[in-house]
Amino acid sequence: MGLEEIAMDILAAQVGGLLKAHGLMLATAESCTGGGVAQAITEISGSSGWFERGFITYANDAKREMLDVAHDTLLQHGAVSEAVVRAMVEGALRHSHAQVALAVSGIAGPDGGTVDKPVGTVWFAWGIKGGTCVARLHHLSGNRAEIRAQSVRIALQGVVDLLSQSTQTA
Repeated sequence: MGLEEIAMDILAAQVGGLLKAHGLMLATAESCTGGGVAQAITEISGSSGWFERGFITYANDAKREMLDVAHDTLLQHGAVSEAVVRAMVEGALRHSHAQVALAVSGIAGPDGGTVDKPVGTVWFAWGIKGGTCVARLHHLSGNRAEIRAQSVRIALQGVVDLLSQSTQTA
């Protein structure tokens, strides 16, 4: 097991510990990571106690049908946008029993990039039901696998940050 795998396990376990301590469940809404966040989470024994479900919404139709992302939002902003990841979080919370959700949508490459949204452009959002929703843009570098792995780490770290922040302000 490489250092990256150990770090991912530790990060996923940290997410689980925080969710469990707060009595919360997590739902994921993933596009470019293709279920990688859910996979990292379910590698942790006992994750069924804090991971409710994952939505893999790679295509725009899936985002609309499974998460209620508005067609107009997708048309106006594109799948890789703040508006879409925020809508993905809202949809994941609405269509699950989770109280916390994360969303990720990006361009992992090697194709698909544009001048405005080059390969490595990834939007993330994290939200708490009835509370805050935070979105963040990252410009990642590397090959497809590296961009996807970085995205999984950022998504998990965002849950840690969100729950740590909400604990501090509570």
